[in-house]
Amino acid sequence: MSDYQLLINGQMVDGATTMAVVNPATEETLADCPRADEGQLNQAVAAAKAAFASWSKTTIDERKAVISQIADVIEANGTELAQLLTQEQGKPLADATGEVYGTAAFFRYFTALDLPIEVLEDSENRKVEAHRKPLGVIGAIVPWNFPMILMAFKVPPALIAGNTVVLKPSPTTPLTSLRLGQLIKDIVPAGVLNIVTDANDLGAPLTAHPDVNKISFTGSTATGAKVMAGAAGLIKRITLELGGNDAGIVLDDVEPKKVAQQLFDSAFQNSGQVCIAMKRLYVHDSIYDEVVDELATIANDTIIGDGLEQGTKLGPLQNKMQYEKVKELIESARQDGNIVAGGEVPDQSGYFIRPTIVRDVAEGSRIVDEEQFGPVLPVIRFSDEGDAIARANNSDYGLGGSVWSSDLDRAYDVANQMNTGTVWINKHAELDPGIPFGGSKQSGLGNELGMEGLKEFTQLKMINMAR
Repeated sequence: MSDYQLLINGQMVDGATTMAVVNPATEETLADCPRADEGQLNQAVAAAKAAFASWSKTTIDERKAVISQIADVIEANGTELAQLLTQEQGKPLADATGEVYGTAAFFRYFTALDLPIEVLEDSENRKVEAHRKPLGVIGAIVPWNFPMILMAFKVPPALIAGNTVVLKPSPTTPLTSLRLGQLIKDIVPAGVLNIVTDANDLGAPLTAHPDVNKISFTGSTATGAKVMAGAAGLIKRITLELGGNDAGIVLDDVEPKKVAQQLFDSAFQNSGQVCIAMKRLYVHDSIYDEVVDELATIANDTIIGDGLEQGTKLGPLQNKMQYEKVKELIESARQDGNIVAGGEVPDQSGYFIRPTIVRDVAEGSRIVDEEQFGPVLPVIRFSDEGDAIARANNSDYGLGGSVWSSDLDRAYDVANQMNTGTVWINKHAELDPGIPFGGSKQSGLGNELGMEGLKEFTQLKMINMAR
C-alpha cells in the first residue's frame, strides 16, 4: 500500500506492486510508489477509449473550462507540489516553484486557442472546408528532468482538441503527477485523463497498443527510435522531442564579463539536465581565454546542495544512472582537454557533481560529440566564423542553438545558417507556450506548443462539396 495511487477511469487505485522513489539529494527513499502492470495499463487505455466517445462530442469551451480548473488546482496547491517536485527531482525549490506555476500558465495558454472550421474556398462551383478532428486516445510519456512542465506540453492541447489521455511519468519522478491526479480526479470526467506509473516496462506496450492513436514522447533519441518503431506497425501518429547537443557560438564582438553569467546559466540550469541546454560552446579565439576564466569563476562560486536548502543554486543529478554516466564523461574529458573548474564529486550523500568547465577540447572527444545531460560544459576555440558554423552543424542532433554578438544583423546571419529547430540570439533555452518547439535531424519529429502544437493532436479532415 502506498500513499500514492494510480488514476484509472476516475478512480484512485493501488498499483499491482510498489516501487521506491529516491530523493537524489540524500539517496534515501522518499516514498513508495504504485507500479502498474500491463493489465492496469490496458484498463487505463480502455477507460480512455470509452471516455473518448462522449468527451470528443463536448464543445471546445466545455473542455477549456476543465483545463482552466486544472490550472486553478495547480496554483492552489503550488507550494505542496513544488516541495514534492524538489524532493523527487532534486532541483532547487525556487526552480521547482517556477516549474509548477509555469505548468499552470501553460495549461491556461491553451485555453485561449480555438480550432475553427477554415473555409478554403467558397465559390459558385464548390465549397471546401478544413476541419480539425480529435485523434482518440493519446499516450503521453514524460521524462524526469521537468516532470510537470513537460506534461503541460502534452495534456492540455490533447484534451482541448477532444482527445483522451493515458499519462506515463518517469519511474524516478512519478510523485508530482500522481499527486496531481489525486487533486483533479473529481474535475476531469472519468477516463478522460489516466495516470499510470511503471519501472520503464510499460512504454513499449503503450506505444504498440492498438487502441492508442498517438504517442507524444519526450526523452532520449535512442528511446525515441524505439517509440517510432513500436508505432510503425499501426502507422500511429507520433510526436518526438528528443536529445540535443546544442551549440552556442560567441562571436568576437562580445564583452565576456557581460555575457558570462547568461552563458553559464544556459548550460547549467537544472544541473545541465535540459534537452535544450547549451552543451557545446564555441568561442572566438580573441576572447576565448577571458570567457573561459569568467565561466570558471562562476562555476567555482556556485553553491550546490539539497534543493530545499536556502541558497542552493544547483541540485544533484536526478538519478544514479545519469550520475554515473556524467562521471564517466568527465573522466574521458580529463584525457581530451583541461578541466579548469569542477570535475570533482563532493564527499557527501546524493548524486552531486560540481559544475565543470573543460577548455582546450575539440570535436572527436566524447564530451563534445555526446549529449552529456549534466553539469559539464566544453568550451571550444575557433577563429573563422564559417568554420564555427560548420562545426556546430556537424552533429546528428538539431534541437537548439544560439549566437552571441553585439551586432544583431551579424548574429542573425549566423543564426540563419544553423541547422536546428530553434536558434536564439543573445539568449538560450527560452521556451514560451505560444512559440512552436521541435527539433531537426535526430532531435525529434513534429512540434509542441503554440497553434502548431495543438494541431499535432488533431486529424485534418477536408469536406469538399460540389454546388
